[in-house]
Amino acid sequence: MTNVTSDGANRAEGPALLPVPAKDVKGILKSELKRRNMTYADLVLKLADHGVVENEANLRNKISRGSFTAAFFVQCLIAIGCTFVQIKTPDRAPPSDPASGDEPILGGSDERL
Repeated sequence: MTNVTSDGANRAEGPALLPVPAKDVKGILKSELKRRNMTYADLVLKLADHGVVENEANLRNKISRGSFTAAFFVQCLIAIGCTFVQIKTPDRAPPSDPASGDEPILGGSDERL
């Protein structure tokens, strides 16, 4: 089934995609840095190894504001060696039965918690 929007476009019905707040994205990046005992200075060096030029002050401000692109976010994760990030939707609580096989993931990491 489709809906006609106010601009006349047809849109399929279904679950709405929720935007990910900037605080959540920057929180993932900051937690991954902390998990690896890395500073912003370390991230600057790692990004430079991948051809991304940033200085520490600009990087700190960019992350603090959460004003960076998805591409930059992925570049940072690759630079620090993060190979796995799972994002839990806000309306889905972790399973209460550990035997269910669904492991709750509380942040991003290359290791399951």
